Amino acid sequence: MFEKNLEGLHYGNRLILPFHCIFLKIIINREIITDFSSTSKFINVVEGIDYTDLYFREYENIKETLSKFESIKMVVVEKNKTIFDFKNHVKLVVYLEDKHKLKIEKTNEDFLFIE
Repeated sequence: MFEKNLEGLHYGNRLILPFHCIFLKIIINREIITDFSSTSKFINVVEGIDYTDLYFREYENIKETLSKFESIKMVVVEKNKTIFDFKNHVKLVVYLEDKHKLKIEKTNEDFLFIE
């Protein structure tokens, strides 16, 4: 699923991702989010039929909080794969572009990523 670059959307504090997955970690600005429960104070995850909404509760407008050179980093596992096998952990980088578009890329091992 993550072998090609994907596109999504962003509106205000909401990212719309074109897939379902299990989130292990999201890094936005200097915040590292690992609590994806319904009571998380940082994020609300809502699955649609063929997409996933991420609502960042601490931001009104994500695009305004990130510079054009910053990105959102994620560690995810594809649905129906085990989270206990580290080979299934996928590192993604999300870039907020103009006109509400997201560019989602799988990173290579050389990309600086906070573990």
